[in-house]
Amino acid sequence: MAWFKREKKGISTTTEEKKEAPDGLWNKCPNCKKALHSADLIENKYVCHYCDYHLRIGSKEYFQVLFDDNKFTELFANLTSGDPLQFNDNKPYTERIVESQAKTGLKDAIRAAHGKVDGQELMVACMDFAFIGGSMGSVVGEKIARSIDYSIKNKVPFLMISKSGGARMMEAAFSLMQMAKTSAKLALLAQAKIPYISLLTDPTTGGVTASYAMLGDINIAEPGALIGFAGPRVIKETIKKDLPKGFQTSEFVLEHGFLDFIVDRRQMKAKLASFLKMMKN
Repeated sequence: MAWFKREKKGISTTTEEKKEAPDGLWNKCPNCKKALHSADLIENKYVCHYCDYHLRIGSKEYFQVLFDDNKFTELFANLTSGDPLQFNDNKPYTERIVESQAKTGLKDAIRAAHGKVDGQELMVACMDFAFIGGSMGSVVGEKIARSIDYSIKNKVPFLMISKSGGARMMEAAFSLMQMAKTSAKLALLAQAKIPYISLLTDPTTGGVTASYAMLGDINIAEPGALIGFAGPRVIKETIKKDLPKGFQTSEFVLEHGFLDFIVDRRQMKAKLASFLKMMKN
């Protein structure tokens, strides 16, 4: 019977009849490897609904998750990196910047915006790992400094979302200077008694961890995020010992007292709004 066996063999579809899935329609979870539909992923705040793995996202997605109706005013949008050292590895730094801007649609590894989170005003600076590994260059430091100045001037709480591989080697000492610059600005924010929330996401490493990422009035992180100064491989090769299980995950960092709490991205907006209301009252 035709129900139980194929009567026609070699059934094929012509090229003209084949239907291609549009690019970006499906994603794959890096943890459980299951297919995720983009619409479901957006609805679930870019968290895998099979294993709760938090996928890496950029400033566009964080603004979408946090700001009411995705409405915000982007500030300092046109700042771009110079090339004070005329750095050249296998290609000039200026050429690398232009390529990264074309590839990502970003001006640099950070965006700053002012909007409302559940009706509470908030100034947000968010890093983008897609732009040269979220490396901290002069533009990153300058945008954070200007964001803090804006918060002080307008008496608006400040949220820093860190996602970075550390200092930008192409800017050398100019990059390292941003650690001191941003830390000094945060001291002024503290003097003005304006809340500073630091959100550490996967990954937060290097000079970013050693400066503004760990200086929040509250330091929070997403589940499973890599947080540390040097990477696990570098540390293991240096000390010649095996590292503890879960080393440098947000859970490990919380257990050792460097975080206040870990928040699931799906509850992030509600948690931030609650904290802002408490600080306001």
